[in-house]
Amino acid sequence: MKAKNGGQGRTNKKSKQLEKASGEGLGPVDTTSIPIDMRVGAVVRRKRQQLGLTLSDMSAGCGLSSAMLSRIENGQNAASLEVLERISGALGVRLSFLMSEIDKPQGMAQLLKADEQPEVIRTGSRYGHNYRLLSYQRGASRLFEPFLIHLDRESDEFPRFQHPGTEFIYMLEGKMQYKFGDNSYLLEPGDAFTFSGEVVHGPEDVLTEAVKFITVIVHD
Repeated sequence: MKAKNGGQGRTNKKSKQLEKASGEGLGPVDTTSIPIDMRVGAVVRRKRQQLGLTLSDMSAGCGLSSAMLSRIENGQNAASLEVLERISGALGVRLSFLMSEIDKPQGMAQLLKADEQPEVIRTGSRYGHNYRLLSYQRGASRLFEPFLIHLDRESDEFPRFQHPGTEFIYMLEGKMQYKFGDNSYLLEPGDAFTFSGEVVHGPEDVLTEAVKFITVIVHD
């Protein structure tokens, strides 16, 4: 019984991994480590739920018991091609479509609630600048870095930045002069400013009590 329960535990762990993977990071979900039976079951369950069908509805359509369908969806039972063909028919799709969905990338998604967005230390932090990271990416490489930045008039010193890639600023509150190379730009709420990060840049002066803006650094 111990071995059986241990196997069940591993199955549940893999099932949860498959269900949650798409929401944990910003890269496409890698399902190669998930057993094929579980991937098949996840596709069947997802398609059934998209159609608003219950296990009982499916059971009536393909001639399999609700219990058997549940085990297939959870990856606890392997489904033969004949069984998958019957399931496909109940779902109103071709078997080839069902099979093509098994290794289809599930895309990328990440939600950071307001209280989960970490404050980070970056150049300028010691001048009273507040940076809040809006997206967390795992791994050594970064596709982009989005920050919510808050500056106030007490910040009497402003550092200069220079980095590879492209930077984008969207002003939310307040007004400031922003230096880019030899030029100075007035940024006000609703303004969008895009520029090359390789040119020296940074805030030059805060013209209101405080400013708040979103900046996104896109790495080439």
